[in-house]
Amino acid sequence: MKTTETKVKKPKVAKPAVQKIPKVAKTKTSKKEKGASDNVVLRIRVRAYESKIIDASVKQIMDTATRYDATIVGPVPLPTEIKKYTVNRSAFIYKNAREQFEIRVHKRLIDIVNPSPKTIEALTNLSLPSGVDIDVKML
Repeated sequence: MKTTETKVKKPKVAKPAVQKIPKVAKTKTSKKEKGASDNVVLRIRVRAYESKIIDASVKQIMDTATRYDATIVGPVPLPTEIKKYTVNRSAFIYKNAREQFEIRVHKRLIDIVNPSPKTIEALTNLSLPSGVDIDVKML
């Protein structure tokens, strides 16, 4: 016995017409045409393990910058980076007993807009406490 299958044809639906947009050549514009001003920004990122030390060093940086009439933005507290380590207390019998340790790295961000050469020189000669890491970028 053979069974015959009948196929039902689906009606064809007309697709909407897509209009093609011609490509326009892009022209390069300078920063002045875009509206950006010629501001030089000195971005300082400060990192430390203790929050009291980082706050003291940021205050010292800000006092030095304001002494030379620099415009300061910040300090902006960045998220604290937390590294957690889990260690076995014992190697053999009590191997399920574990200890957890963590290291917290506190971060602050300071922007100094249009610093003068005297400001930059004063910031380079600044002595900060040990345990404070500073990254300086010119933007």
